[in-house]
Amino acid sequence: MDEVLKTHEVIQSLDKSIAVLQTQLASKSSQEMSLKSSAPVPRQKVFMVIGINTAFSSRKRRDSVRETWMPQGEKLVQLEREKGIIVRFMIGHSATSNSILDRAIDSEDAQHKDFLRLEHVEGYHELSAKTKIFFSTAVAKWDAEFYVKVDDDVHVNLGMLASTLARHRSKPRVYIGCMKSGPVLSQKNVKYHEPEYWKFGEEGNKYFRHATGQIYAISKELATYISLNQPILHKYANEDVSLGAWFIGLEVEHIDDHSMCCGTPPDCAWKAQAGDVCIASFDWSCSGICKSVERIKFVHEKCGEADGSYVGGMQSGDKAVHTDMKLLIGTCIEIWVLEDSDPQIFQLFSWRGRVHGVSANSELGLDQNGKSATFCLLS
Repeated sequence: MDEVLKTHEVIQSLDKSIAVLQTQLASKSSQEMSLKSSAPVPRQKVFMVIGINTAFSSRKRRDSVRETWMPQGEKLVQLEREKGIIVRFMIGHSATSNSILDRAIDSEDAQHKDFLRLEHVEGYHELSAKTKIFFSTAVAKWDAEFYVKVDDDVHVNLGMLASTLARHRSKPRVYIGCMKSGPVLSQKNVKYHEPEYWKFGEEGNKYFRHATGQIYAISKELATYISLNQPILHKYANEDVSLGAWFIGLEVEHIDDHSMCCGTPPDCAWKAQAGDVCIASFDWSCSGICKSVERIKFVHEKCGEADGSYVGGMQSGDKAVHTDMKLLIGTCIEIWVLEDSDPQIFQLFSWRGRVHGVSANSELGLDQNGKSATFCLLS
């Protein structure tokens, strides 16, 4: 019996090793295919790509995002150039070629230059397909460490998102979000009905753990896996379930981070005042911010990081940075170093507290490995 168990353990270990090698091979093949392309375009190496899912009818939502958490114009370009953070509204095309809907998006993009157009026909029931195409398109265009999908009615703090992802840079296959396991709805004519409910066992069963669809992040190897295998990745009715299903048989670390699903004020405001600034905020009852066009500015004022967290930088080779900051006594600044391929080194500053009236001048030194440093105002 012991020999049988040992053999079983060896087989399991081999299966895991094969899975790891397959994902690494897929990533390598993707790079080689890019190099062998008849018209090779070198991919820009960046830290993360954020795709904001939007629709033709959502112009007011997009403008409300631009007016709050998404940088515009030169600031958007600077974010890309200095921090390696790409932010784009992602949208496909209408079913009719060169329709008035497509021309409206073309005009809006000419004005703002913040769209990523997908080879995809838009439709609410096509979100799973759109997700696959987004990751494939983003992987082909940018060589990022992380790829993020977010809805256009969600408030995001870019600094907190960046510093959180930076802590997982050493992990090859990570899937980050608010993990949930909702019921499989077999009844027709209900929201989130699952036509393939029978695949999930007996009636009343729940889905496997997966990140809620409002916002999630995946690492490079997982995005590459989706890109290479998209023709055979099965699409379920719900996009977030589909994504979770694609990773079920892989060696993937699921990271359940509830700062990615804070409620709108007062929830995110209380957390910010306590020094726990949220990555993302929305209303569960609306699967986004209820009446987001009217309310996202209020959420940004109460829960945004402009007062307490930001994305900052320093030049390659710097060993320290002098600061002139206002912090609460007992709060800390955590610095994570990002290595670009140049190889420039950038810092993401995450202030773990709201700004109030205590001023401090200090020098922040990096640790021996040059990976992080922490400054705390103790008195």
